[in-house]
Amino acid sequence: MTATGTAQRGRRTRYDERMFAVMNNREGHALYATAARRRTVVTAHVVLTVASVATGIGMCVTDRRGLAFALLALLLVLILLWCVATGVINGATRGLLELRTHVLDERQLAERDRVGARAHRLTTYLLAGAVVGVVAYCWIGHVSAGTLLVPVLLTVFVAHWLMPMWVAGLAARDEPTESSEQVPEAL
Repeated sequence: MTATGTAQRGRRTRYDERMFAVMNNREGHALYATAARRRTVVTAHVVLTVASVATGIGMCVTDRRGLAFALLALLLVLILLWCVATGVINGATRGLLELRTHVLDERQLAERDRVGARAHRLTTYLLAGAVVGVVAYCWIGHVSAGTLLVPVLLTVFVAHWLMPMWVAGLAARDEPTESSEQVPEAL
């Protein structure tokens, strides 16, 4: 690659600057200031994700039009709440997974790699559990694997997509307080 291409790749664009500003906005800091609050937000996000996927699947499999519209309305509300929870997690992680690589420093890049590795490991366990569950359900429940294919694949896909964000939200550390940043005076 040319020197111009390398220099261009390392420069921040207006998009990068705007995303950095959005991800580092401290207005919602109170929502994720402590580890307990971050765990609560991640738990709420997981619950909203499960409810959204279940509602979406229910909307697709129902043959009653009125129920399908009611589920659609519920899905829209769930997605709105889900988007708010996603924003809170992104704020807590300061955009660790959303910002481009050249915007992050070495510490953030190492943290992104750790989060990705842990999420990959958890997703592998989830996939193994899904395989065991489908095989057991088909063997014990006498249900064809084709019946379970779409719901299980959708669920595992969504978990694979969101697991890094959940892990990053749980792994985020408390920010230092002003009192811990002050250097004690010499005696």
